[in-house]
Amino acid sequence: MRDSLRAFLTPTTQALQFTFKTLLGGFVALWCAMRFGLEQPQWSMMTAFIVAQPLSGMVVQKGLARLLGTLVGTVMSVVIMALFAQAPWAFLLSQALWLGLCTAASTLLRSAWSYAFVLAGYTVAIIGLPAIALPLTVFDQAVARCTEISLGIVCATFFSAVLWPQRVERQLAQQARAAWSAGIQTARAALSGEAYGRKGLLETLGRIVAVDAQREHAWFEGNRGRQRAVALRVLSRDLLGLLRLVRGVARQWRQLSPTEADSLSPWLEDVRALLESGERIPLQDAFDRLRAAAQAPGYSASQQYCLERLALVLRQALAANNALLAVERGEAPMQAPAALSWHRDIQTALAYGMRSAVAFLALGAFWLATAWTAASGAMLLAAVICSLFANRENAEQIGLGFMRGILYAIPVAFVVGQVLLPEVTGFPMLCLCLGVPLFFGTLGMAKPAIGATSTSFCLHLIVLSAPQNLMHYDVASFLNQALAIPLGVGFAVLVFRLIGLRHPGWHGRRLLQATLRDLARLTSRPLADAENWFGGRMADRLVQLARHYPALPSQTRSRWDDGIAGLDLGDELLHLRACLAVANLPLGDAESRFLQTVRKVFLVGPSMDRQDALDAPVEDLLGLLEAAPPGIERRLARVALSHLRNSWRQWCQQQGGFGPGAMAIPAATEEGRHGLA
Repeated sequence: MRDSLRAFLTPTTQALQFTFKTLLGGFVALWCAMRFGLEQPQWSMMTAFIVAQPLSGMVVQKGLARLLGTLVGTVMSVVIMALFAQAPWAFLLSQALWLGLCTAASTLLRSAWSYAFVLAGYTVAIIGLPAIALPLTVFDQAVARCTEISLGIVCATFFSAVLWPQRVERQLAQQARAAWSAGIQTARAALSGEAYGRKGLLETLGRIVAVDAQREHAWFEGNRGRQRAVALRVLSRDLLGLLRLVRGVARQWRQLSPTEADSLSPWLEDVRALLESGERIPLQDAFDRLRAAAQAPGYSASQQYCLERLALVLRQALAANNALLAVERGEAPMQAPAALSWHRDIQTALAYGMRSAVAFLALGAFWLATAWTAASGAMLLAAVICSLFANRENAEQIGLGFMRGILYAIPVAFVVGQVLLPEVTGFPMLCLCLGVPLFFGTLGMAKPAIGATSTSFCLHLIVLSAPQNLMHYDVASFLNQALAIPLGVGFAVLVFRLIGLRHPGWHGRRLLQATLRDLARLTSRPLADAENWFGGRMADRLVQLARHYPALPSQTRSRWDDGIAGLDLGDELLHLRACLAVANLPLGDAESRFLQTVRKVFLVGPSMDRQDALDAPVEDLLGLLEAAPPGIERRLARVALSHLRNSWRQWCQQQGGFGPGAMAIPAATEEGRHGLA
């Protein structure tokens, strides 16, 4: 049986619970709006369906974001109407500009609160377009829409929190353990030298990013949810640190001779086995034994460095285990780092904002040229679609899925709104006529694969049926709406197709430039938050690079290798700064001068003629470390310096025959192909 049919014929218990809560919240919001005599009660019902989410914390945060965005959009609609009510083109241009800015802002924010900008964008169209003929009524309409939307938010949030609440914070423990398990498997694969490659690294980074995305929702589920959210920040930092350290061990291992590697193989196998077990006491004992073995005279300097780094891996794994236990117990550590940071690209955000503005202006020109009354409905729907989906890379596919939902809703809405509702009286019969198709539509909303189509079906069934106290049945008006709604979505999808970021090379260059800027900033970033700041941004970029990887021609697939090279440099720089901070060596201003030089080198970027750019500052700092008091951290700092220089040399050599600003590699390197191997 197809998954889409299974969602309707054999729904899960969770899907049925979600459907019941959503329908109850929607119909209670509709009844309250009718009871209070609001002008368009369907907006209350629609809002309850829009904010519906399977998890309670998600509904609360989405409802608050929607409420905030609605209030801002309400104020902005009154301001725009007051300024440009007598100038249609200025009115449309100002609305398009506002819609584009809100879309760009929601793209940059990259958090659950970005939904506030989405609502602020299309609320202006919801209020302003119907009031264009009667501008003096804009304030009354603004108050009415704000009241109707707020009522839907309150009803949806209440029933989601009271009936079968599926709390985000309870799932955080399961997702955190899955992320921890993926990190451990990736670490073991890196230590064994397996060609674990892109898949293993991406799976771990993807899980870390995914579980961190749920952290904000758990914040709205009481003290325990907030405690787990804080503990999750620590787990993300420790897992990123573990990946950083095992990649350093892999680089150090490749510098060993076959004889040296064979003599350390038993230690390596013990570490891999201990990582799998995850038990606290054996990890601590093995850490002490490795530290002691690193001081043994029978090992060469390279072997000692490798053993010391293996010891750090065990210490980091122990910290990750403790962080996982803290998440599962709901206990926040005393000192937690900042949350994961995200990649932000202003140019990409502006391009997405342009999508919204152009689609709205194109429909506005069509409206003014044809004077078709129903065209305002098309503009309204285009504004909603652009606000919700214009900042998605797959916006065209989502828009087409939304179109399918509309095409399903039109015949059903005709039967319900023009055939059944004129024959019934009373609110219970209204609920029965609307509730049956909405029941199946809401079941589909619980299935991610068909969620967009099902949500579109439910929303447009409500729009076309338009339940209210004084019903108006007009087939001509219905057909006008049924024609305008697909027209609005079609305009939006067309603009998504015309204004797209389908050039992977351009996107890869933008990501690489951002990586170089972050590497430069990493020289002065506080160490307490540097792991989550740099690791989160690089995880986001590597996931994006991998998304474009299949579409790239073979000669330019080196964007992935550029990302790996940037990650290697950041890892060694973080490791170096951590070792220097722990060792507390008397280096004076030498460390600051070294970091300033490294910052300038990173800002310029790698090229074939800049392979020696780090040689002089590295040699100067190595000389100072050699004269410093002996210690483990001092030796680890010297190794990190050497790896930093070697990683920079390799990255520059990869540039081949390209110029200094090309940032391209003619063929994928072995390390880039194998990721962590």
